[in-house]
Amino acid sequence: MADEIQVLIVDDSALMRNLIGRIVDDTPGLAVADKAMNGYFALQKLDRCDADIIVLDLEMPEMNGIEFLKERKKRGIEVPVVILSSIAAKGAEITMEALSLGASDFIQKPSGSISEDIHVVKDIIVEKLLGYGGAYRRKRGKKVLAPSEYTPKTPSAKNSDIAIHFKLAAAVPVAPAAPPTPVRKPANTEIIAIGISTGGPDALRVVFQKIDADLKIPIVVVQHMPAGFTSEFAKSLDRICPLDVKEAEDGDAILPGRILIAQGNKHLEVEKKVGGAFARLSDSPLVSGHRPSADVLFASVAMAYTNHALGVIMTGMGRDGAQHLGTIFKEGGMTLGQDEKSAVVYGMPRVAYELGHVQEQVSLDNMARRICDVAKTPR
Repeated sequence: MADEIQVLIVDDSALMRNLIGRIVDDTPGLAVADKAMNGYFALQKLDRCDADIIVLDLEMPEMNGIEFLKERKKRGIEVPVVILSSIAAKGAEITMEALSLGASDFIQKPSGSISEDIHVVKDIIVEKLLGYGGAYRRKRGKKVLAPSEYTPKTPSAKNSDIAIHFKLAAAVPVAPAAPPTPVRKPANTEIIAIGISTGGPDALRVVFQKIDADLKIPIVVVQHMPAGFTSEFAKSLDRICPLDVKEAEDGDAILPGRILIAQGNKHLEVEKKVGGAFARLSDSPLVSGHRPSADVLFASVAMAYTNHALGVIMTGMGRDGAQHLGTIFKEGGMTLGQDEKSAVVYGMPRVAYELGHVQEQVSLDNMARRICDVAKTPR
């Protein structure tokens, strides 16, 4: 079908190329553009196939994933790349290097370089291919599969996250619900909380590169990311951000001009005590399908800071953060949501907007400026 997102699969294992290809073939809206056994052949295939998204292994002979990304950057190739690699936490630094070289996102193979159980991460693969591939097609003015054409291949697929994604995309835009009635008037901003998922690594780079160096307000962030990667992710952001960025640790002080990134597989909450505010990490159950959860963070920020908080919800599939962004609003805080046009996946911000929990929708390019303007405005 002409409107399908075209996927180039790059992996040195023929079995992996076939297994990933099967996932693509089984997903409405996706099609295999071509396959390549390493980066060298991928560059040749890109000249012949009209790919919208590349799935890239990192460990390959002749030209590995990092070498491919460097060559891609040198040639000015804009086709987005999602890393699908067996490199575990010990290879987090390499994964972050891949992101810094222009890869949009990454997924861990569940059990080594040849993962016959790749179906375990099928929904994550499909989510990112639809998100990044669809965004690239739309950027080029090409059609994407209409949501009405989504046909689940199995009964269980009817209630999958991907089905929900298509249903949300098919929904007729509606006016947001009546916003909650704040219990107090907004006051000066003392903390900024951000919830973000698919599309987040790129989006946070854009925001934090542009953030004001003189912003003397702490920022706490939930980015859905596996355990073992958030430390290196925080370091990669710290290199490009004028403010200090670090992975949150239990007991970290919430300080002006410091950005804390939630650890993978740990909820991040903010607690106020005599002497200041502190980060608290926990292994409590998943909330909204996630740990860390933006809903958990937003709820704690609303409780600790009431009308002194600014909540921001950005690109991501699902609804994490949408409910308790409304709690920040109800307590008298301010709320922003990323707009549909600039979001890789307009899921989390859309749900929040339709619930009436977003006071203002903002494009990605303008998000840093708007955050700073709202946060610095005396109330």
